[in-house]
Amino acid sequence: MILMLDLSCNHMKFLTEYLTFQVKKRRGFVNITSDISKLVSKSKIQEGLCLVNAMHITASVFINDNESGLHHDYEKWLEELAPHEPVEQYDHNNTGEDNADAHLKRQIMGREVVVAITHGQLDFGPWEQIFYGEFDGKRSKRVLVKIIGE
Repeated sequence: MILMLDLSCNHMKFLTEYLTFQVKKRRGFVNITSDISKLVSKSKIQEGLCLVNAMHITASVFINDNESGLHHDYEKWLEELAPHEPVEQYDHNNTGEDNADAHLKRQIMGREVVVAITHGQLDFGPWEQIFYGEFDGKRSKRVLVKIIGE
């Protein structure tokens, strides 16, 4: 392994953007890779990191394959782990909410991803793409995109 450090005095650049999503159903997955790629281009950062963060406790951002069978498998698996109904099974729902399952699903799927930027592009492995996961939809939710680098 060769470690190369560039200790020049270039100033770090950054871009902060907020994306808004409103999934029409209670649950769903949205491929946001192209949205994030456009922001990386807008940032003009060639080498750095891109953070994509779901800013709501019943939504997720994750990386995986864009394959509909896999998305269906996620839906079934998550519903088996944390079924929506009966809503009375969750103490959280005693507050008047009915979304305790959505909080648990978010915990499983994760809050954010960080992707390297190399030569001005997201540096993915084969088949990797970025998804917004919604577990308590029908309302607007934000996703933070923070890109830093040079």
